[in-house]
Parts: sequence; C-alpha cells; structure tokens
Amino acid sequence: MAAVPVCMDNPLLITDSYKVTHHRQYPPGTTTVYSYFECRGGKFPEVVFFGLQYIIKKWLIGPVITAEKIQEAKEIYKLHFGHEVFNEEGWSYILKEHGGRIPIKIKAVPEGTVVPVKNVLFSVENTDPKVPWITNWFETVLVQIWYPLTVATNSRAQKIVIAKYLSETADNLDGLPFKLHDFGFRGSTSVEAAAIGGSAHLVNFQGTDTIAGLVCAKKFYSCPMAGFSIPAAEHSTVTSWGKSGEVNAFRNMLQQFPTGLVAVVSDSYDIWNACEKVWGQELRDMVIKRGKDGGTLVIRPDSGEPADVVVKVLTILGRVFGTTKNSKGFKMLPKYLRVIQGDGISYESIPTILERMKKLEWSADNLAFGSGGALLQRLDRDTQKCAYKCSYAIINGKGANVFKQPITDIGKKSKKGKLALEYDGGKYRTVEEGKGDPAKDVLVPVYENGKLLKEYTFDEIRARAEIPLLLKSSKNKPNKTH
Repeated sequence: MAAVPVCMDNPLLITDSYKVTHHRQYPPGTTTVYSYFECRGGKFPEVVFFGLQYIIKKWLIGPVITAEKIQEAKEIYKLHFGHEVFNEEGWSYILKEHGGRIPIKIKAVPEGTVVPVKNVLFSVENTDPKVPWITNWFETVLVQIWYPLTVATNSRAQKIVIAKYLSETADNLDGLPFKLHDFGFRGSTSVEAAAIGGSAHLVNFQGTDTIAGLVCAKKFYSCPMAGFSIPAAEHSTVTSWGKSGEVNAFRNMLQQFPTGLVAVVSDSYDIWNACEKVWGQELRDMVIKRGKDGGTLVIRPDSGEPADVVVKVLTILGRVFGTTKNSKGFKMLPKYLRVIQGDGISYESIPTILERMKKLEWSADNLAFGSGGALLQRLDRDTQKCAYKCSYAIINGKGANVFKQPITDIGKKSKKGKLALEYDGGKYRTVEEGKGDPAKDVLVPVYENGKLLKEYTFDEIRARAEIPLLLKSSKNKPNKTH
C-alpha cells in the first residue's frame, strides 16, 4: 500500500465548522470586518511573537483556492451539516475575481519582538467589500500561532533563569546558547507540531535533537542550520551490552567518538556506581586522555529527583576527577567533563536545580539541560490566553467599533476599533478606536492579497528576542561574538 498523501491542503477545510455559516450572520450591508490577535494574560508577563510567517507561507501565498477545492469543500460540508450551508458563491467569486488569492491584509509586530501581554500583536481585515466574512474564516488557522509563540516564550523565560545563575556562578555566558537542549520530538503530537515547536525553541537556543525544527527554520525562515547536536547514547545502545558489559558500552562510546563532545546516558542500572567506579576508576584514564585531545564527556543521569541527582552526580565526579574554582569562587569539573540533566526539566524545576547547585558552591556552567514534554507539549492556548476578536466593522458605509464585555469574565473584554501598537519611551501600548499615531505604530504590513510583503530571517528574529542580560554582556564585549 502506498503512503497516504497529505490530506489537509485545502484552505476551505481549515476552519471551525460554525464559521462555514457565518457569511449569513453579519448585519446586512457589512463590507469590512477587522479583527486582531492578542495574549490577554497568562503565565508569563511578556511574549515572543513568532510563527506567523510559517502560517502565511503554508496556507496563504499565491492562488490557494481552486475549483477542485471548492467542490471538495462543498461535498464535505453537505455531508457534515446534512444540508447546503457552504458559501460556494462567495468562494467562487474569490476564485474568479482574485484568481484564488485570499483578499485580506495582515499587519503584525515584527517576529521575535518581545511584547507585554494585553497588546495587539497582529490585525486582519478583508480587502474586498464583497467578502467581509473572510477575515474571521481564517481565525482558526491564524490563532494556531499560539503554539510557536508560547513555546518561544517559555523557552526564553528558561533562558533568562539559566543566564541569571550563570552570571552569578560562571566566568561568562558563552555557553548559554547550548544550555537548554530540545528533547521533545517524540513527545510531540505530530511531526508538524515538532517542527513548529522545535523551531520556536531555536529562537532562543542552538541545541536540539528535534530535526523537524531545523527543517522548519530552513524552509520557512531561510536559516541554513538553526541548531546543533552531538553523538549521544540512548539506553538501548548501553543495555544491549548487558549489565556486566556496561563498562564496555561506555568504553565503546569513547572509542567510536574519540574527539569532541559525546554524551552517555549512565543510569541504566546504578548511576552512582557508573560515576564513581566505571567512569571514575575503570575508564578514568581514558576520559582524561580524551580530554587532552580536546574531547568532553557529558554524563547524563535520566531518573530520580532532578535536583538531588544532579548535585550527587556532581559531588561524586568532583571527588574522583577533582575540581577547580572559577573567578567567582564556584567549583568547576575539569574541562573534559560535564553533566546534562534531561529528565524532569521545566521552567519550574530549572531554578530549583540551579539554586541547589549554587548553595553547594557548584557553578551552573557544569550543567546543561534537556527538555521534552515541558518544552513542546505542556502548554496550550490558555497558557498565554491567546484570542482573536473582531474590533471594527463597516456596515452600510459607517464605521463601527465592535467589542465584547461579558459580565461573567471581565478578563475576556476585547478591544475596540482599529488598533495601533505604539512604542514610545521604551514601552509598548495598544491604542484603540483608530486613535493611534502611525509614526509610532510598530505593526508592519506582512501580507496582502496572496503576497508576502515582509519576510523575516531567523537571525533577525533571534536578535529581537535576545534577553537583556546577554545584550548587556554583548555590549560590554563589543569585539566578541557569543
């Protein structure tokens, strides 16, 4: 049997069912619908805007409506609803008059920008007065920006925490880009989710095992290589040697990869014995010799309570391999030896681990983190309270500010009128009801009538999203590239 072809390639099928009937529901004489997207609050006070370019390139560029796709949608919706509700006439009009290109325009904050919650991030409005309903037809797919936006925001928040502890306990921040490694591919809901979320993490870091994220960054953001990895063992490549052969499995890793970084999961049986006896005695000379050739062994524990395990592993390794103190008085393992904790890692657990290390006078530079589910999966649209709402319409030639204000949840109150996102005095502020100053508005036209108007590179996005501490460090070292 041949592989099943991609089934979701029809823009007429990427909306919520009830929107199929919405063309009949606007007031008679409606010619314009203007809607906007914001994060109404949530876990983090500011968000990294990322992922709109992916959605636009995937779904909206060029002639995306065809007669065949209209017919496919008509047949599906007839069966789905049990009677004719699909706007065949409206979509056929778009095919005829616009060549199948979507007649909307989108203005958005530049990707990578860090914006406080409760501000407009992008706006959408129809460009043809005969199809005002199309603005909110695409709400469903456009709101899916919540995912890359939230992953990038969560990842950046963890970068801020790690940078804080490095600044307090390490000589420099040079290793920061590789301190949080993406282990989330297998835990993602789909390959596409891994691609989107994996690329969003790479806005902040450069370590990943989620190859789909690299491909996404290359295809949609013109980045030849957004992330890097190293040879690493998994449990099967260790346990297949048998319990008594664990030392041989470890030795094989050092022999197969005699230079550079190599990571070895070491908790298959007894992590304490592996650190003290296997690495610390039987293979100690080999590890040290490899270090003289510029190699670094990264030991990976993968079970137990993370903070307890990390500090005990460091203590054992420090005892058998020795330590030095850095310029800030914190202990460092030899340069050829490091640890990565890839189990139980999240925004909540990282500061717990690093604070314990700090109290025991271990530098944060001894440790890297790997994160999977908490990085790419343990979040949803409500993590940052993402929403897309209509705020302005033109009905019978008259503009009308549109909003909702439910008495049961004031937090869901929406904004009124056409919006501007002004940046003034180092602060962002959303101005409602069309009263914004165009000279201060940072919303940029990015799409109109089937054309991408502004394309961002990954380098640009990373630069905008950079954390203040690293920007400050870079300014203090103008001739050094981190």
